[in-house]
Amino acid sequence: MVACGAGWRLLLVLSAAGFGAVGAPKPPNILLLLMDDMGWGDLGVYGEPSRETPNLDRMAAEGMLFPNFYSANPLCSPSRAALLTGRLPIRNGFYTTNGHARNAYTPQEIVGGIPDGEHLLPELLKGAGYASKIVGKWHLGHRPQFHPLKHGFDEWFGSPNCHFGPYDNRARPNIPVYRDWEMVGRYYEEFPINLRTGEANLTQVYLQEALDFMKRQQVAQRPFFLYWAIDATHAPVYASRPFLGTSRRGRYGDAVREIDDSVGKILSLLRDLRITENTFVFFTSDNGAALISAPKQGGSNGPFLCGKQTTFEGGMREPAIAWWPGRIPAGQGIDFCPGQNVSGVTTHTQEEHTKLPLIFHLGRDPGERYPLSFASTEYLDALRGVTLVVQQHQKTLVPGQPQLNVCNQAVMNWAPPGCEKLGKCLTPPESIPEKCSWPH
Repeated sequence: MVACGAGWRLLLVLSAAGFGAVGAPKPPNILLLLMDDMGWGDLGVYGEPSRETPNLDRMAAEGMLFPNFYSANPLCSPSRAALLTGRLPIRNGFYTTNGHARNAYTPQEIVGGIPDGEHLLPELLKGAGYASKIVGKWHLGHRPQFHPLKHGFDEWFGSPNCHFGPYDNRARPNIPVYRDWEMVGRYYEEFPINLRTGEANLTQVYLQEALDFMKRQQVAQRPFFLYWAIDATHAPVYASRPFLGTSRRGRYGDAVREIDDSVGKILSLLRDLRITENTFVFFTSDNGAALISAPKQGGSNGPFLCGKQTTFEGGMREPAIAWWPGRIPAGQGIDFCPGQNVSGVTTHTQEEHTKLPLIFHLGRDPGERYPLSFASTEYLDALRGVTLVVQQHQKTLVPGQPQLNVCNQAVMNWAPPGCEKLGKCLTPPESIPEKCSWPH
């Protein structure tokens, strides 16, 4: 995350490392609750009129609400890579130099992933004695060398990709679900999702994984980092049976209500274990709501323009809440997009836009519908400041090796580790690396 993100993460890690000194306080537990495609306007505390998120609203009231929190990218994989490394996607390699590259993420056929040279948050915390677990979606490369347990995590229950499917296991394999080093099944097989009704028990499974991990670490008296990266709000959205049909916002709202209930249970366990004052919890989303999935399977970006896949406010401004009782004072703190043109605003041409960028005044125009006139004094004054920042950034910018350029159907999830035990190994096709196509 950018803006409020990179700074707090670095300070937090340094503080945690310092807590390991002799006579220092016990290192705080850290919970990072990352939602998938949840928009700025999806929570009651941000003004969603249905007010169906009482636990998250209470979390905000007891902690700090960030109304101006931004992701580093409006897509899943680059945003997650930035969140866990503290480095922009162009630095950590989660970008592509292919033409028409806006939709750069990690589908099954992507060859790349998180580079070995990147230092992820769990790797840094391991040096301070933390146990770390990822629950849910990884999305930073699915080949063995990119496995999360190779990058600092001690445990994993979840999947390398989103819950897309079902596939025929011939042209494209169903996506695996892992426990630690080995797959334990595949989506739509051992882990069913009913696309007609939206029923799936995955959020409950992910919740139990989180609760069990927290209990075990408390018994062991070991500080822990839990990265709870669930994907129920990513289309096709899903919810378990008790929540289906309970929201005034349809199936997407059902998923949000179940997430809210789960967050409530996580915070309740912290209270029951009496570790709230030694636990930092941060809730946010990887990018804005996917309006291409709206209205039934997409969220709300509030008053902001566009959503996921765009760098307008709706794509990059996210809900964010920080909660740490005793440390953080309480109480602080239109669907033609994405993928379509906004007249006079968007363009798909591959050209340099930093010399004469569109500039908006978000106080007057949060929907970014009326760019400032290029000839106005206000525009010229803002441009001078923007130009200086861009020039300073470009002087120190060292791009990482692009990880999202090459695709190959042979690297898809045909035979993940553990498939032999389950009898679920599939035969990959011939290896034919090719330049990835990123359609708009």
